[in-house]
Amino acid sequence: MFILLPIRTSIRPWRTPYANYGLIAANLFFFLLTYSPHGAVINGVRVIEPLREWAGQFMLTPLRPYLWQFVSYAFLHHDIKHIIGNMFFLYLFGNNINDKLGNVGYVCLYLAGAVFSGIGHVLMSGSPVLGASGAVAAVTGAYLVLFPQTLITVFYWLLFFISTVDIPALWFIGFKLIFWDNIIERSIPSIAYGAHLSGYTFGIFSMLLLLSTGLLSSTHFDLFSMLKRWNRRRVYRDVVSSGYDPFSGKVRSKRIRAKEVKSSSQRKQEAKISELRKEISNRMGERNLPEAARLYLELTEADSSQVPPRQYLLDIANQLASENKHSEAAAAYEKFLAHYTNYEYSEQVQLMLGIIYSRYLEEPGLAAKNLEAACGKLTEPGQVKMCEEELAKVRERGK
Repeated sequence: MFILLPIRTSIRPWRTPYANYGLIAANLFFFLLTYSPHGAVINGVRVIEPLREWAGQFMLTPLRPYLWQFVSYAFLHHDIKHIIGNMFFLYLFGNNINDKLGNVGYVCLYLAGAVFSGIGHVLMSGSPVLGASGAVAAVTGAYLVLFPQTLITVFYWLLFFISTVDIPALWFIGFKLIFWDNIIERSIPSIAYGAHLSGYTFGIFSMLLLLSTGLLSSTHFDLFSMLKRWNRRRVYRDVVSSGYDPFSGKVRSKRIRAKEVKSSSQRKQEAKISELRKEISNRMGERNLPEAARLYLELTEADSSQVPPRQYLLDIANQLASENKHSEAAAAYEKFLAHYTNYEYSEQVQLMLGIIYSRYLEEPGLAAKNLEAACGKLTEPGQVKMCEEELAKVRERGK
């Protein structure tokens, strides 16, 4: 026996997800209204029909579909296990999507997911279909894009071993729910796998489209940002392999002419700086941030003009802040803002810098400057509130 069942996620919504609660209530209401298992004879075979006779017209029938059926079928369910399973997954993943999109946006995602999964089923199957699985798949696909790095606590039962394990949402949803359950293990003929895959596809690509166009605010942690960082690392590796030095900005080493003679101390200094840069790159590759931060401080002491690559410098500044090295962290953040002026999330760096100046370095002027700049550009409600509260404290102390 092998069972995998997600039971909770590592994040909670900031606001009450009224739309998700409403959709769950609507599904339960229509289930109680339409569910009435009874015997029927179809083509000479006696079967158990799950719905009341008048409700059969609201199922999606691919051979002769009506427009309303592309929505109505998503509020019908085959049995109690069917409705409980769908509503549990809707509750598990839908609350945070509701919080991110708002009530109206979330309902639109759910209904559009039902429509697109219905279209996918019609194109791939001729059997009638009912159930919210396609719409729930769209919500789950949206969760994969918006919160891929969150952890899903999964209950597992393998023979005599029963426990839980935390798995990143990207891998659990992408591999287990989408790839394994709907592509590899297609063993249950009554399940509409085409509707599931269409729902996942719609949820994933609709969120990527909203993030890429700016209609939905992006964070450092969503799939779109992860793809952008991966692409930047790819470009960075290609550029470095061609001879570009990211610390000096030069394409190739400067050639020393015969008449140019360097002293022994200069050569030692250059060798030390080169070795430190190499060690920082190695430690960052290993994700050993404490050691990379220590080496960075040693590098700036040897040559204050040295500037690591963008993501290296940001990670090091964050590490210094987490180690309560506030002066060093502030200097690293300042260097970051000075050299990487086009960074798309500079307001978050300014928020962090403003908090350091305000709470730890007693620099109200610099704190107010950075906090004011950050407040004008932040979009995440929690960060906006934090910024405004900190700015109010700085202004109060300045009176």
